[in-house]
Amino acid sequence: MKKNLLLATLLSLALAPTAYADKHGGKYDDLGTCVAAALKAHPGKVTAVRGEIEDGKTQYELDIAGKDGKDWEAECDAKTGKILETEGEVSGNDPAFTSKAKVSLDVALKTALAKYPGSVLKTEYEVEGDGASYEFDIITKDGKKLEVEVNAIDGTLGAPEEVLYDIGD
Repeated sequence: MKKNLLLATLLSLALAPTAYADKHGGKYDDLGTCVAAALKAHPGKVTAVRGEIEDGKTQYELDIAGKDGKDWEAECDAKTGKILETEGEVSGNDPAFTSKAKVSLDVALKTALAKYPGSVLKTEYEVEGDGASYEFDIITKDGKKLEVEVNAIDGTLGAPEEVLYDIGD
């Protein structure tokens, strides 16, 4: 019984971007295309999937435990199946992050919460090429869950992503 309920819940959550894309006139490409593309770029195991809306576009965010021993985050356009961005997830004291970061965690957090007041659920440290960023999951006062990114080099605030659902860690 519990297994069937869990399966039904996961299926309905996985289909939420499809409904959003259909409602907004978009063509939808299934989650499998995104997973295949992400694993081609970073072989390993998908540990979590998140449905998000960024700038009115539906996307998946896939967390991957790479065979290379690193943790990766890939964002994929739910409409086209194309990988939009890939970042390495590291600890806050990882030299790959600390050697680039000029903005403190406290300053980044204040920047994010000044624009999007609420409660921080999770903080991640990301590296991509020559860049580094803080990523905060925030529950806003109106109950929305947002993923907010602050550049760790210059302190600029990125566009928020509205989180539709999380599956996995």
